[in-house]
Amino acid sequence: MQLKISDKADKINPSLTLAIDSKLKQMISEGIKVYGFGAGEPDFDTPEYIRKAAIEAINTGFTRYTAAQGTLDLRKAICSKLERENRIKYNPNEIVVSSGAKHSLSNAFAAILIPGDEVVVPVPYWVSYTEIIKLNGGTPVLVNTKAENGFKMTKEELEGAITDKTKAVLLNTPNNPTGSVYGREDLRALAETALKNNIYIVSDEIYERLTYDNTEHISIASFSEDIRNITILINGMSKAYAMTGWRLGYAASNERVIKAMSSIQSHAVSHPCSITQYASTAALNGPQDEVKTMALEFEKRRDYMYQKINSIRYLNCQKPQGAFYVYVNISELMNRELSGVKINSSIDLALVLLEKANVAVIPGAAFGTDSYIRLSYATSMDTIVKGLDILEDFLDKNLKK
Repeated sequence: MQLKISDKADKINPSLTLAIDSKLKQMISEGIKVYGFGAGEPDFDTPEYIRKAAIEAINTGFTRYTAAQGTLDLRKAICSKLERENRIKYNPNEIVVSSGAKHSLSNAFAAILIPGDEVVVPVPYWVSYTEIIKLNGGTPVLVNTKAENGFKMTKEELEGAITDKTKAVLLNTPNNPTGSVYGREDLRALAETALKNNIYIVSDEIYERLTYDNTEHISIASFSEDIRNITILINGMSKAYAMTGWRLGYAASNERVIKAMSSIQSHAVSHPCSITQYASTAALNGPQDEVKTMALEFEKRRDYMYQKINSIRYLNCQKPQGAFYVYVNISELMNRELSGVKINSSIDLALVLLEKANVAVIPGAAFGTDSYIRLSYATSMDTIVKGLDILEDFLDKNLKK
């Protein structure tokens, strides 16, 4: 007799990209050259001064348990960063450090959700949002945004989604997968709506240091003390400092929420790696030149990719203002035959491109919008130029007219 697994685990949707990931790994293992546009992490090394700090932590014995909430030095560094860069004042008791921003999100929803609570999520959304909400007893309420509005949820759209069961709204700016960045007035209208309806704002700002064309990142908690107190600000080290594998995220909110998140974390993982915390303190307190250099390189790649994609017949995209993704509209390819395969979905297209053109993309179905694919420019310019040339040539030669 097979033992049952939990209802909670049973409700989690399998990754829509598993088939693509499996095929990609197989091709690479066979020595096949694949032009990959799927990466969700910077292709830069962690800055040297941060790596040296980690080595120093090991050599000086900073390898023991820390407080569940994170080291005081790191929480102080986060407070300084938030005041300096985001114009928000927090004290160290209003910060909790976790094993990645994804972990911070999970802790946040574990702390605030009661089974049956609803969380408003704009579409397109990062793949893990809906599953994290469900794992913590909540119900995601999806709000379709409009491309003509830059995929940004409006005040009216938020108001239309709020019910007596709504506990929170989840925002992500700069956005994965679209690269959209909410402006000051966009955010202010959403913040005032959340405040009026007495719901939390969970604000995922992990891509905040990667904005382009002098676009300003605004932290929604900066508008007022009242809005700050209903906001759970989520951030981390992965994207800005090329520290994806180090796993360090953090949350900032009122002390009641942070205390609950810390308590939950203490019984789950105790605390993030002590060495990572030591290195992250150095990252926040140290020089920021390499962050700016990385952002400038991403901007160059974005400019090329944006222009090239919009020159390819059947494809078009908006110019992203942040993150490192281009969200490509594939509507003109839908229900057509490409290399002998009927394209009925973004997954169909992604599989054909991988298997027959050796180009790896992420299907928009993973983000809630099936008429799009996501391409990352967190890869070399050589890969971008050659990969897009191959994509264009493949469409020209293999799309049934």
